[in-house]
Amino acid sequence: MKVAIIQFKASTKKETNLKKIIDYITKAAEKKATLVAFPEFMMFYTNSSQSSKQLATLAETITGNFVTSIAKCAKENHIDVVGSFYEKSTKKDRVYDTSFIIDKNGKVISRYRKIHLYDALGFRESDKMVKGSKIAKPVSTTIGKIGMMICYDLRFPEMSRSLAVAGSEILVVPSAWVKGNMKEEHWITINKTRAIENGCYVIAPDQIGNIYCGRSLVIDPYGKILLDMKKKQGIGYVDIELKNVKQIRKILPLLKNRRTDIYPTLKI
Repeated sequence: MKVAIIQFKASTKKETNLKKIIDYITKAAEKKATLVAFPEFMMFYTNSSQSSKQLATLAETITGNFVTSIAKCAKENHIDVVGSFYEKSTKKDRVYDTSFIIDKNGKVISRYRKIHLYDALGFRESDKMVKGSKIAKPVSTTIGKIGMMICYDLRFPEMSRSLAVAGSEILVVPSAWVKGNMKEEHWITINKTRAIENGCYVIAPDQIGNIYCGRSLVIDPYGKILLDMKKKQGIGYVDIELKNVKQIRKILPLLKNRRTDIYPTLKI
């Protein structure tokens, strides 16, 4: 199954990015991809001078024009789409950082609100965003059962393990990984580790430009890098095989060999 991964530099203008997104979806479908995955913050780039009120004003609901337009394009091109957007919340001047999966019929089949906000290394996403309250259940797609995470979630292994135990064969992680000292090393190491320890594919489309490092990745269940987009803007393609997930989980049965009867006995 062919998967398309998008790495691009989002502008501050929602309409400009939406046109690019529609174009990328169409091109991916023309190349016979069954799913196309976009990075975090693809809706628009939020710079430090933009206030939380301004961001909240530009945010939309899941039934707003941004997601609806993408869903229409997915249906027209008969392709699954994983994307992200700033979702309105009930908390004043705060938004959710939300990812979604749209199937080839144009239906939103999953929505996940980021639960780990990036309040680290000099950043405070909680100044403009509100935390999600639950992990989205894995959903069946044309490429397999997908579990959703977003960027900073990668640093919390409990989440990817929970998704794997719940049946995920593929983790898709829309990201906007900030550049900095050792940050690319962290990015690559963590993505590989999440794939190896769970015996699953990891698809991690990342933003490039502005303050982000690029290096969009696809990792196989044994930790092999199948795609590294480096600093290139555009579309990368990878073929994945679900039989590899079954084979690796059979010969390296990490999920099966867990000792969940023992772990809770450690008291602090």
